[in-house]
Amino acid sequence: MKRNEMERKLEANENITIQENSLPLFKKHTAERTYDYAIRHRDIVARFGRFPHRNVILGRPSTDEETEFLAGPNSSF
Repeated sequence: MKRNEMERKLEANENITIQENSLPLFKKHTAERTYDYAIRHRDIVARFGRFPHRNVILGRPSTDEETEFLAGPNSSF
């Protein structure tokens, strides 16, 4: 598997442990911008336990907090 494919799989994971454990890898092996992007992904999973952006496509109900977040600035990538 290529490195950028692995990075996407780590960033896209909704497991907070995987998110947390991937950050040192992003810091060591990627550009600062990519690391910052990984932090944003981790922060969303830490806050909601999942990526609210996926709720509609996965048929999951959104909480009021998730709906408010998605309507706000800096909610999308």
